[in-house]
Amino acid sequence: MDIILIPGLWLDASSWDDVVPALVRAGHRPRPLTMPGLDASAETAAGIGIDDWVAAAVAAVDAAEGDVVVVGHSGGGNVAWGVADARPDRVARVVFVDTVPPPSGSGISEFPVQDGVVPFPGWSFFPDEDVHDLDDETRTRTVPLTHSVPARVPTDELALSDPARYRIPVTLLMGGLDQEAFDAVISQWGPYAEEYRAIDDAEVVRIGSAHWPQFSAPERLAELVVRAIDR
Repeated sequence: MDIILIPGLWLDASSWDDVVPALVRAGHRPRPLTMPGLDASAETAAGIGIDDWVAAAVAAVDAAEGDVVVVGHSGGGNVAWGVADARPDRVARVVFVDTVPPPSGSGISEFPVQDGVVPFPGWSFFPDEDVHDLDDETRTRTVPLTHSVPARVPTDELALSDPARYRIPVTLLMGGLDQEAFDAVISQWGPYAEEYRAIDDAEVVRIGSAHWPQFSAPERLAELVVRAIDR
């Protein structure tokens, strides 16, 4: 099975390097992506939005043979769900990594813009619940892997239109939430709860990590992705 691996903000295809070998050993063909506009100049980045990221991931699906699994980490989950909406007949499963299916019209989040782009704000920017399992060595090693992203990408509204996306099986690999805890949290999220509940077949699995398991628990993350595919 081809597995399209979509990184979150600031990360490129190399962010999946510690996850890929286990997916290969399980007999799959991982396809990690680098999204358009990373480290681009402000002039170039100004023309790049979330639609371009979705289009790049859709192109990866179109280039694959047969059905694919689409995995999206964090803000990459918005891209993954955009792909599901664009190619519901090609996507066998969507796996969200510590994020949720976004409703149409939603963005990723707002982050400080500097010189027309959004630079990585540093690990200290994030709350402890997101980074508590990233030790000093991991933080030092991974900061050079980060890149600025086009300013529009985090805030552009995601356009979704095909209800066929709800028929695609979905797995949510959540850092610290199991199914019961997730159900309690999502019920407070308005349109996000409605989007999640519209999916015919959705499961929540706890990773036991913070927000970046591809760095802190790559073997565990790969194991759960394979388990989701085999479900």
